Amino acid sequence: MKKRYEKEMTAADLAAVKDEDIDTSDIPELDDAFWSKARLVEPDLTQPVTLRVKKSVLDVYKAQGKGYQTRMNAVLETYARTLTNNR
Repeated sequence: MKKRYEKEMTAADLAAVKDEDIDTSDIPELDDAFWSKARLVEPDLTQPVTLRVKKSVLDVYKAQGKGYQTRMNAVLETYARTLTNNR
């Protein structure tokens, strides 16, 4: 694909582009075949809980920076999937 702009656009630059100036020719149309396979996916909401975790484990996750709770949840979710897949 040919790069159209000399530098990366800022959010303000992008917001200033008119809809009719956006090239959408490389985006396929969403036809009936696409919609016949579409399905609704509900978000899996998080539940606030109190959980006791060893300090050493928490320290490792916190040392990785912002988002440590999300990373901990991802590990727990992956493990939970292995449990439900083995039934």
